[in-house]
Amino acid sequence: MAAPLVVHIIHRLAIGGLENGLVNLINHMPEERYRHAIVCMTQSSDFRQRIKNPDVAVYELHKQPGHDMGLYFRLWRLLRRLRPAVVHTRNIGTLECQFIALLAGVSARVHGEHGRDMADIDGRNATYLRLRRLFRPLISRYIAVSRDLAQWLHTQAGVPEARVAQIYNGVDEQKFHPRAALARAVLPTGFAPPDAIVVGTIGRLSGEKDQLTLLRAFARARALHPQRELRLVLVGDGPLKAEIEREIVIGNLQSDVWLPGARGDIAEILRALDIFILPSLGEGISNTILEAMASGVAVIATRVGGNPELVVENATGRLVPAADPESMAQAIVNYVQQPEVLWQHAQAGRARIEREYSMAAMVRQYMAVYDAALLRACSITH
Repeated sequence: MAAPLVVHIIHRLAIGGLENGLVNLINHMPEERYRHAIVCMTQSSDFRQRIKNPDVAVYELHKQPGHDMGLYFRLWRLLRRLRPAVVHTRNIGTLECQFIALLAGVSARVHGEHGRDMADIDGRNATYLRLRRLFRPLISRYIAVSRDLAQWLHTQAGVPEARVAQIYNGVDEQKFHPRAALARAVLPTGFAPPDAIVVGTIGRLSGEKDQLTLLRAFARARALHPQRELRLVLVGDGPLKAEIEREIVIGNLQSDVWLPGARGDIAEILRALDIFILPSLGEGISNTILEAMASGVAVIATRVGGNPELVVENATGRLVPAADPESMAQAIVNYVQQPEVLWQHAQAGRARIEREYSMAAMVRQYMAVYDAALLRACSITH
């Protein structure tokens, strides 16, 4: 008999933390345990090429702007054809698909919370909370990628703790590993002198990721410590790009900031950094923090969402308030002035990844959730 099929419903398959975690899960889960298909409410991109198994189908429903009622019929028809054992939706944008899965006869239904968007940074959006409470009876099991999100599901959305599994994202320790020597070849020629400190971030250039605060902190750090060459790498693309480019010109930072756009060589870029900085206004669990730690890079992150669960203050990195360029600049300068502390935090971060955030552990926990959802579905139908 074929392994049970899990249909993962997401908004769009493109570069992003949620999508990266999904691809990692599919690539590392034993094929004899579960098969997979991905349904995109809108469309997919060439990010789908990162899925190693050619048998994993990706479907696009091409959701139209506004209320596309035809979308739900297209989804129902697809689910009736695929007949999955489990449907797994992710975040608020796909929550309504739980009802369509019920109508299509799918008994095991799982929902994942991976973080919040700009419209709901603090998780208190009244409309979103009403939706979550409305659909709560339809969901067999929840997955939260951080303790912060798990607690919020219980206290704000009223989900019983017993129905929430908290599973951290895993990181590929083989792909993301510390550099053996100075790994600056991936940077533009002449961009960073050998003794420069290179700081950087990776993510969609958008308001909730708040790269503008990092840019301002970088300029302030250069002013606070002009004796040391500093360089900034901002990897990603998105709606904030034009504003970032304007600030770079206004600050006369063109030769000190590299904006390479979206990249496929993230592991190599991380190994070229001395400090990884995540300036987000809100986070679930950041894949890039985990990947930076695995790469032996010290981390500065905002004290929001799941970030304090990953970054151990003064052990693997530093935590700063969100939207506070002065505090972020001071954290950068402190590392520049204490290279031995920078090295110690980088080493401690890699050790923590090896102990607590393996890909194998993540996959085992997801399979356990699917197993439990199937068992519950069987007990209800019989």
